[in-house]
Amino acid sequence: MARLCVVGTGYVGLVTGACLAGLGHGVRCVDVDSRKVEAINDGKSTIYEPGLGELVKRMVRAGRLCATTSYREALADADFTFICVGTPSQADGSTDLAYICEAGAMVADALAQRQKSKGKTAQARRHILIVKSTVPPGTTESLEPILREAGLPHVGLCMNPEFLREGNAVYDFMKPDRIVVGAMERKDAEAVMRLYSTVAAPKLKTDLRTAEMIKYASNSFLATKISFANELANMCEKFGVDVYDVADGMGHDRRIGRAFLNAGAGFGGSCFKKDVSALLHEVRHRGAEARILNAVLEINEAQPYRVVELLREALGPLTGARIALLGLAFKDNTDDVRDSAAIKVARALVDAGANVIAYDPQATANAKKELGPRIEYAASAAEALKGADACALVTEWPQFAKIPMRAFRKMKRPLVIEGRNVLDKKALKKAGIKYAGIGRKKF
Repeated sequence: MARLCVVGTGYVGLVTGACLAGLGHGVRCVDVDSRKVEAINDGKSTIYEPGLGELVKRMVRAGRLCATTSYREALADADFTFICVGTPSQADGSTDLAYICEAGAMVADALAQRQKSKGKTAQARRHILIVKSTVPPGTTESLEPILREAGLPHVGLCMNPEFLREGNAVYDFMKPDRIVVGAMERKDAEAVMRLYSTVAAPKLKTDLRTAEMIKYASNSFLATKISFANELANMCEKFGVDVYDVADGMGHDRRIGRAFLNAGAGFGGSCFKKDVSALLHEVRHRGAEARILNAVLEINEAQPYRVVELLREALGPLTGARIALLGLAFKDNTDDVRDSAAIKVARALVDAGANVIAYDPQATANAKKELGPRIEYAASAAEALKGADACALVTEWPQFAKIPMRAFRKMKRPLVIEGRNVLDKKALKKAGIKYAGIGRKKF
């Protein structure tokens, strides 16, 4: 069992800490937010993520996971530190690295204090500082001067990118497609890989910048695939072709694959847009262009409003229309509304004069912080649908597939506009409900 410190208890930090504890290690998380620290020590997850709450509770009870606001306490006996702090976008698309630098400085200070108090024993003991946050190539190595100035030549630097899908993060950590560790020294990469010795997955050792770039390249490619599917959907509508039939036909080609070819209202969340924008900024800063990635963002920015266009095509002017909006989170199995297509649709509908009543199984509280009283919030999908002029489904919650047809028939005008691929089209047609969807055949 290794002794680990995890800096930051946000989405990546809490999942990382709890899962590493689940692998048998002793983990101390450090965060400046005392409320998060208290909740974790009470065995409670501070975010909604399937399976995470149970894992946190079990690991805290087992004594393998705890949290503190003190860096010195968290690093008292740690051999590894994972930095899992936020790297938000700035107005120009660049990455704000202030939290990374601050965390690096705080870790260095705590390790220097530990070295001072323990003397030669601490000096001889290797410590590895691992950046897990998504950062531009060259960032991890920029922490070396901080460590050097603190008198810490025995501290190694590694980069271990995360590949977690919100809604599937615990599964993705425990059963990853690959584990990537970049390092300045091979012995440090091997030491970090041993932390994952019980995880069955391809393990790739690289240099620091390659590890950082793998994360950006992966997310940029997935974003590109989604935007291609969305542009394809818009074309399919012009030909009267169902985009999902086309995607199924494409997906059987092993060179293409079916994953991430689902068309809809565009991608959201905290990763894809941020990472594509950051990579674009870094490339431009170096005097180059990335035309494909520019197009990816342009397509995605416009895509949510296709839902509004479909509503206008069906209803005419939206002034005074009552629209049931199903979904507020950027995807299913999360309460995250960051850059959510549903939030953009809600705002556009209100701006067009519509009255919006929305329902989401988990994200209502977070959506209220974004939308406030501009829209109504229903306690169920059936409540949202009752008396509505139209329904716009924008988040792919699987429970929406189970909405009974009688709930749709209680709409003022049984009309469904689908921005995802959830509903049973045959059942809707049989029930006499008018339907249109992005890239779908109307009836």
